[in-house]
Amino acid sequence: MIAVIGFGISLYYYSNTNNNLLLIITASCIVGFFILIKIHGKLSFKRKIKDALVNINKDEIDYISNKNLKYDNGSEYIDPTHPYSYDLDIFGEKSLFHTINRTATHIGKTNLTNSLLSIVPNEEIKQNQEAIKELSDKLNWRQSILAYSKTTEDNKETYSKLINWSERTGEKINLPLVLLSFISPTLFLTTSISYLATDLSILGDISLYLFLFNLMLIGSKLKIIKKEIEEATTINKILKGYTLIIKQLEEESFSSEKLNRLKNNLTNNSTLASQQIKGLSKLFAQLDNSTNLLAATLFNGALLYNLHTLRSLYKWKATHRNKITAWLDVIGEIEKLNSFANFAYNNTDFTYPELNNDYKIEFNDLGHPLLDSKTRINNTVDFTNQSFIILTGSNMSGKSTFLRSLGINMVLAGTGSPICASKANIHPLNVLVTMRLSDSLNDSESYFFAEVKRLKEIMTQANKATSFVLLDEILRGTNSDDKRTGTVEVIKKIIGNKVIGAIATHDLKVCDTTQEYPNTLINKCFEVEIIDDELVFDYKLRDGVCKNKSATFLMQKMEVI
Repeated sequence: MIAVIGFGISLYYYSNTNNNLLLIITASCIVGFFILIKIHGKLSFKRKIKDALVNINKDEIDYISNKNLKYDNGSEYIDPTHPYSYDLDIFGEKSLFHTINRTATHIGKTNLTNSLLSIVPNEEIKQNQEAIKELSDKLNWRQSILAYSKTTEDNKETYSKLINWSERTGEKINLPLVLLSFISPTLFLTTSISYLATDLSILGDISLYLFLFNLMLIGSKLKIIKKEIEEATTINKILKGYTLIIKQLEEESFSSEKLNRLKNNLTNNSTLASQQIKGLSKLFAQLDNSTNLLAATLFNGALLYNLHTLRSLYKWKATHRNKITAWLDVIGEIEKLNSFANFAYNNTDFTYPELNNDYKIEFNDLGHPLLDSKTRINNTVDFTNQSFIILTGSNMSGKSTFLRSLGINMVLAGTGSPICASKANIHPLNVLVTMRLSDSLNDSESYFFAEVKRLKEIMTQANKATSFVLLDEILRGTNSDDKRTGTVEVIKKIIGNKVIGAIATHDLKVCDTTQEYPNTLINKCFEVEIIDDELVFDYKLRDGVCKNKSATFLMQKMEVI
């Protein structure tokens, strides 16, 4: 405000007195005004980052205290046809993704999603473990990355625009137009300066014609320029955020192999990715600034401003377009690893499992990672001697939760994340689950047919490779005799594929199958007790077959029967 007032007063008095000192003051006010605008912009951005950091910590405290989650829950990725994600609540409200997710860019969210939907080779899992361990101790650095990510206001649409722009090829300005882009502005500036110095009218006319000629040249590329300008605003905004994130990566020191490899991917021939992306951001900003009609007319008429910017943009793309996806994938990987590191930081009692290639799976004090640690009941289980468990227990005794605990921890182990156990030794395997099915009315499918289809898919996948299979009370859509026969035959066929896993059933006769296959099958159970006329569940895994029943007691107590 002071600079503006000073400019007005000094200009007014200069027009009346022609005092050169006042002219200098006027010019100084103009320069000072633009300097102050730049300073204001920097201070505003710093405040935006500080506000983001405050909100990040408030959200984290709120989650730890009340389990309220302010981050994206990934509900768009819910897929009932996936081998395990729907059954194990990987996505959706209060899901595994919802709990872990601390991403704010589209590519970060995508990478985190993909990591929860598949496993990677053991060596990569180990590298992820090392990176997550290292990042879990870098609290301030992790939060700064998240704060910068939040300022990008990135989403799928803007990310796709940038990728689509980088993939468009064959764009160039022909040589005659390139030559004219230098010759014509040079002639215009020369004749204009000469006209001001000599006051010859012919020079003024030539300047005017050159000015109009330049506008015509711009008009010949107007359609292309408009297309680039339309994308400039949104792309430039996310590029600024990407630059800051990448700069944080470039300046940080790491010890783990994966983090150093990601950092090295940002350097090419001693040129830093942050510098290149910043250069691209400036080019898009230049196009964006030319949306002002008056400024665009003056700058294009005098200098062919947009044509030079467009040429620089094409030149940048020709040199760096193949690196954009790789650079952005580094951001996605870091956001993914940061999310798992935050998960590790919030759960210091979790462990990083040892990995093996011998199909050994052992868990000490296994629990469900999304349950409250104060009330969570943990169990020790291994699949070393017998690879498949037949699990019995009354309703509400903990069978389904136990199966989900097995499945969700196997998924976490396949990402490199710590898992909810005190100790574990795991051979990461594909996870195949059938626990939650419904009638598919749109496909005219009954519950039973949908379940048989899922079992068929599991058999097909298990036949291709040793898998970790979890089945919860299968064949519920048929009569008891048919269900028992079908369940036993499913167990026999599935262990023939050398799978590892468990099946929960209420039919105690199914447990007799362990007598035929004592080296493969084992009975485990959850019991319930009636104490002081109340059902008491301890949710502890035991050897053998469930003996106590609760259904009749509960219905009598609630006066159903």
